[in-house]
Amino acid sequence: MDLLKNFLDGHGRVTKWPSKQHLKVEVVKYIADKFEDDQIYTEKEVNAIICKWHTYGDYFMLRRGMIECGLMKRTRDGAQYWKVIH
Repeated sequence: MDLLKNFLDGHGRVTKWPSKQHLKVEVVKYIADKFEDDQIYTEKEVNAIICKWHTYGDYFMLRRGMIECGLMKRTRDGAQYWKVIH
């Protein structure tokens, strides 16, 4: 969490996208932790949770980052998303 202190506001929301790759990964891990294990989400639900935990309006990038980092998976049509349990 100390790695992210410069990227979070007083409510724990991500306020900016880091420039360094290892910090980007930490941000998407932080957001992925907001999702429940063994829960199926719609794209709309995923976007709403992401929007609750960041302030800069780019939920697309955060959603894509979670998938690219293997933290979430989705069906081919994007109708269902779920958290990957490590």
